[in-house]
Amino acid sequence: MSRFAVRCVLSRLFCAVVPVVLVLAALPAAAQVYAFPAYADAARVAADCDRMLADLKQQESGLQKPAPSADARVLLTTLDALTLRYEDTLGPMALLTSVHPVKAIRDATEACELKYEAFNSAFLQNAAVYAQLKQAQPTDAIDRRYLQDLLNAFEDSGVGLPADKQKRALDINAESTRLSQEFSRHIREDKTLVAFTERELAGVPPKVWKDAKRDEQGRYLLGLDYPTSTPVLENAVSAAARERMWRAYLSQGGADNLKLLAQLADLRREYAGLFGFASYADFVLRRRMAGSEAQVQQFLGAVKEVVWQRELVDLSLLRAAKAQHLKQGMGATVVNRWDVGFYTARARRARYAVDEEQFRTYFPPEESLKFVFRLAEKLFGVSLTAAQQTLWHADARAFEVRDQATGTTLGTLFVDLYPRADKYNHAAVWSFRGVSTLAGRLPAAGLVVNFNRQGLTLDELDTLLHEFGHAVHTLLSTTRYASQAGTSVQRDFVEAPSQMLEAWVFDPKVMALFKDVCPTCKPVPPELLAKAKRAKEFGKGIQVSRQQLFASYDLALHGKDAQDPMALWARMEGETPLGHVSGSMFPAGFGHIAGGYAAGYYGYLWSYVVAEDLRTAFAADKLDAKVGRRYRATVLANGGQVAPDELLQQFLGRPTDSKAFFKALKKQ
Repeated sequence: MSRFAVRCVLSRLFCAVVPVVLVLAALPAAAQVYAFPAYADAARVAADCDRMLADLKQQESGLQKPAPSADARVLLTTLDALTLRYEDTLGPMALLTSVHPVKAIRDATEACELKYEAFNSAFLQNAAVYAQLKQAQPTDAIDRRYLQDLLNAFEDSGVGLPADKQKRALDINAESTRLSQEFSRHIREDKTLVAFTERELAGVPPKVWKDAKRDEQGRYLLGLDYPTSTPVLENAVSAAARERMWRAYLSQGGADNLKLLAQLADLRREYAGLFGFASYADFVLRRRMAGSEAQVQQFLGAVKEVVWQRELVDLSLLRAAKAQHLKQGMGATVVNRWDVGFYTARARRARYAVDEEQFRTYFPPEESLKFVFRLAEKLFGVSLTAAQQTLWHADARAFEVRDQATGTTLGTLFVDLYPRADKYNHAAVWSFRGVSTLAGRLPAAGLVVNFNRQGLTLDELDTLLHEFGHAVHTLLSTTRYASQAGTSVQRDFVEAPSQMLEAWVFDPKVMALFKDVCPTCKPVPPELLAKAKRAKEFGKGIQVSRQQLFASYDLALHGKDAQDPMALWARMEGETPLGHVSGSMFPAGFGHIAGGYAAGYYGYLWSYVVAEDLRTAFAADKLDAKVGRRYRATVLANGGQVAPDELLQQFLGRPTDSKAFFKALKKQ
């Protein structure tokens, strides 16, 4: 499949739109806040989409008779300009698909994506353009890398295939995009409500449920958004209540999504076969940092070797906690999957006197956002100030990003903080507009989360920092070409800049910045923060093992042999210490691999290796402005125009390694 489709990451989900296409005329310089387009109805969406496609087709025609030039810059600039045109229209639409409250508009933006995918897939099979790329002579390393990216894209889209296989590649791309959209829609528009009596909600903070709608029997009806489901799973004393919420959450997407996932896996395997590859994993991974499926399997094996014993220890501690809670013997005690969150939280409270819910009083959501902005000011030398715009919902806001030293506008960030019906229900960043110094174009990104209006837990503040890491990767990029801007990097590197910032919440010096933005907010006691840091390590074996399982499942599903998604998951999960729960359907909600992370979910762990190494530069002081500016100027500014290994060498002053990662895994 084309690597230029919308790409998404789940759990702490990052999304970006990264196609390669072109506009013949350079765009005018515009060092100002990006104005997000307003759509009153679906007809306006369709009209804008049609204009975009007409422009793209006209400009493709202009490439059929190019002016003779051996300078790659001319051709690369022309090609990148089409990315600018694409992003002008479909970039913001991609975000609206997941956040707009009007279904007709969401359906129209999805329809536009399908139309664009058809154009883009066909364009990347244009032999005349490919021939020009083959003849182009790059003048520097940036042009050379972009040229190679383009050649890879054309070749991976089938430009060199026979006509019948080219046609099949187009059909597979179109159908895969449609199926992926449908998969995501089933999750996003899931209206499941789980009924609980007040007694069943004992232990759950009342703010989570007291204002919820009730059914005819007076039971509270709770949705599956994580500000609701997580507190139930971690705090409900009733095991039956936890089980009902867990089963409902693990059934999102349902049987229909299992069928879609099977179809997607089959189509991807067929697509790889068009190019002579035995598996989709082999086809995809040759373009990644990892280089091959064998390298990824070796890495995942090393992770499993380190954490499997720790997982068993973690589970034995949870079992002991459950036995003590229920006042029964260990022999009669079994830890179920819906027990994990509850007894992990309970054990953390008992061992470390830490309860995630107690942090909500310290972190009001609006002030938490300001805190993150303040961190960016200190570390990266940028400021974010509110910009007045009418957006898709009253909760959505715009912020202008400026360089502190010069006052220059760098880009625009859009933020949508709170849950609502039909909104994307996890946490994500859409990097929908890339910078281009050549075109005088500034970037824009949309940060979407679903936080409790009463306040954030420390873990949710961690999530906000993670997503903000993706946003600054986009907004502080200064690449020559939009197609290489910000998060347009190799997939197994893209999570590193966001994961690096996660550890910042445990640093007292960093958390002291809260008083700068909220003098009236009660500061987190240093001893509580220290306890939370130690508590964070508890259960790490279970967490990392779960990530290793997700990554291994993804590779197996996209391996050379066709697999039934549910049967494969039941078998693989069944081999873990907690086993598989009959009736649960985790793959039906595994949006990562239905979208752009197919054969790439391992990238979370792979990127974490890089993130841990990046943190070593900030070991002495996480607010070291000198190191922060150097990080901004190397890792963030260069986006995808420099290879990750080279960026890391420049920033760290040495080749990157996995020492910090495996040291962190072993840390108790």
